[in-house]
Amino acid sequence: QVQLVESGGGLVQAGGSLRLSCAASGRTFSSYAMGWFRQAPGKEREFVSAIIWSTYTTYYADSVKGRFVISRDRAKNTVYLQMNSLKPDDTAVYYCAAGYPSYYTQAGTYAYWGQGTQVTVSS
Repeated sequence: QVQLVESGGGLVQAGGSLRLSCAASGRTFSSYAMGWFRQAPGKEREFVSAIIWSTYTTYYADSVKGRFVISRDRAKNTVYLQMNSLKPDDTAVYYCAAGYPSYYTQAGTYAYWGQGTQVTVSS
């Protein structure tokens, strides 16, 4: 089993930055990928970013490319999402996920999920 615990959300002014953390425990060695998704009220669940362990390849949604950076600290067994130049449209609950997704941008193919952390960006 893999357990994911998110932290780092909060309220920030537009143009500011936040760094989300996702601490993983359990059988993390078996994870092929980890991803970040977000869900805003009244909107569909949206892919944000993902990292593939075997190749260290990273992927970003067009809406966050150039502003967000995904990374992993193996010693701390933690995945981060550095969010810069935040916009009000970034307001959402952010979730991290892990597993062997058949499609790294599709949330339904991930097996493990964090509890979510709220990010609110004011104008």
